[in-house]
Amino acid sequence: MIDPAFLSHSPAAKQWHRIGVKHHHGLVLPLFSLHSSHSYGIGEFPDLIPMIEWCHSLGFDVIQLLPINDTGLGTSPYSALSAFALNPIYLGLSHLPYLEGHPLLQDELKALPKLSRSPHVEYNHVRENKERFLKHYFQQVGKQILGSEEYAHFIQKASWLKGFAVYKTLKSHYQWANWESWPTEFQNPTPELIDRLAAEHQEDVEWHCLLQFLCDRQLHRVKEYANHHRVFLMGDIPILIDRDSADVWLHRSIFDLNYSAGSPPDMFSKDGQNWGFPIYNWEQINQEGFRWWIDRLQWASRYYHIYRLDHIVGFFRIWAIPRGLTGKDGYFIPRDPATWIDHGQRILLTMMRECDMLPIGEDLGVVPLEVRACLSALGICGTRVMRWERMWREDSRFIPTQSYSPDAMTTVSTHDSEPLQLWWQNNEEEAQSYAHFKGWTYQPILSRDHHREILWDSHHSSSLFHINLLQEYLALIPGLTWPSLEDERINVPGILSDQNWSYRFKPTIEELIDNQTLKHTMQSLII
Repeated sequence: MIDPAFLSHSPAAKQWHRIGVKHHHGLVLPLFSLHSSHSYGIGEFPDLIPMIEWCHSLGFDVIQLLPINDTGLGTSPYSALSAFALNPIYLGLSHLPYLEGHPLLQDELKALPKLSRSPHVEYNHVRENKERFLKHYFQQVGKQILGSEEYAHFIQKASWLKGFAVYKTLKSHYQWANWESWPTEFQNPTPELIDRLAAEHQEDVEWHCLLQFLCDRQLHRVKEYANHHRVFLMGDIPILIDRDSADVWLHRSIFDLNYSAGSPPDMFSKDGQNWGFPIYNWEQINQEGFRWWIDRLQWASRYYHIYRLDHIVGFFRIWAIPRGLTGKDGYFIPRDPATWIDHGQRILLTMMRECDMLPIGEDLGVVPLEVRACLSALGICGTRVMRWERMWREDSRFIPTQSYSPDAMTTVSTHDSEPLQLWWQNNEEEAQSYAHFKGWTYQPILSRDHHREILWDSHHSSSLFHINLLQEYLALIPGLTWPSLEDERINVPGILSDQNWSYRFKPTIEELIDNQTLKHTMQSLII
C-alpha cells in the first residue's frame, strides 16, 4: 500500500496541495439530470449553486460532472463539437443579464414550458424552446453585451472562440452536415478564411460568441461559489474528440484521420469496437509543444478544480483501426509495447506541469499493470468500481475496500454501468458472490440495509476519493427514485437509444435539499 505522504512528493504534488491529501467524499451530478423551479427542461449552470451549498452541509466536498461541452444536435456528452465550447442548452435563462429592463422577454420566459417531471430529458423540445428565446434575447440585448468591457475581456482570452463560432455558423448553414461534405473551399480553414467568413457572417458569428460568453460567465461564477464553500468541481475531459468537430476542422495536423480509435475484441464484443473518433498525431503535437492540449486544460481550469481523464490508458497506447474496418482489424499505436510507458508518461507529465487541476484517471477495463504503476508514481488516482475489484487472476474473489490503494477513487457504479440495485437484479451470479463475500444470505432483491452498507463501505475504503452517483443515495429513501429501475440508468454503452444521456433525477433540487431523511442518511455514511 502506498503511503499518502508519497503523493506530496509526486509530480502532481502542487495539485494535491491545492486539493488536500485527505479523504474526499463526493457526488456525480450529470447537469442534464438536475431540475429546479428555475430551470427550463434541463439542468442549468446556476442549478449547481444550491447543490454546492447542499453538499457542503452534508460534509461532501466534490461534485463530479459529466462533460458539458457543446454537442450540437447530439446528446452524448462524449461526442462534442468542441473541446472548449460549453453547451448553451445549460444556460440559466432566468439568470441572464439585462432581463429586468425588458418586460416582453420576462413574459416570454414565464411562458416557456418547464418539461421537468418525466424520467427523461426531451432534448429536442428543450433545445428548440431555449434557442427561440435566446434568439429574441440576442435581438433585444445583444448590442449591450457585445459592447461591454466584460465581453471584450472574454473575447481576448478565448483564442479558440472565433474559429469555433465560424465552424458552428457553417454547420448551421449546411444543415448540420459533416464538414467533410462542405464545399471544398471551406474544408481546409486558414486564419485568412476564418477572418473572411467571420466578417461575411458577422451576426451569426457574434450570436455564437455571445452564447459562449454567457455560458462562461455563469459557470465561472459557479466555480467562484464553490471556492467560497470549499467544494471542488470535477470536470470530465474525454481523451478523444469527434471527427466532425471544430477542433479537427481547425487543427487537422494534430489528428490522424487515417485511423479511428476503438477497442480490441473481448468477451463483450467478438469484433471489437470502433468508436469513430480520430486518433492523435502525437509527433506533431509534440512538435507544437502540446499547445492544443495545454490550451484545452488551462481553459477547463476556469471551471474545475479536478478533472477526470477518460480512457487514460489511451495516452500510453490506443487501439487504432484503419478507416472503414472493424475493431478486430486494429492494432495498438505505438506498435512497440516497450515504448508505451515512456510515451504516456511524457504526455501526462506535460499536462501536470502546465495545469493546476488534479487529474483522476479512468483506468477501467484491460489496463497493463505497468500503466497503473506509472499512474501511481505520477500521483494520479485510478478508479475502483467495487463490483469489478476482484482477484481475477486467482479465484475472482472480491477485494476488501480496505485493501484499495490511497491513490484511487472508490465508487459503487459509473454512468456507463447499471446502478447498484439494477446490477444486483440483472446479475444473479455476481450478486450471489458479493453476498457470500459480505457474509449475507443472498436475496434476489437488494435490501435497503445492504445497499446502505455497500455505500458505507465505499466511503470507508482506503482510497482518498469516494464519489458515487446521486441516484445511489436516493435509492435508500422510498419515493425518491423512478418506479422502473431501468429509468435510473444514465447510459447503456454500445446501443443507440433516446434514453441514453437523458436520465433525470426524480426529485427537484428543492425537494432534495428539503428532505431531512436523505440528509441525515447521507451524513451518516461518511462518519
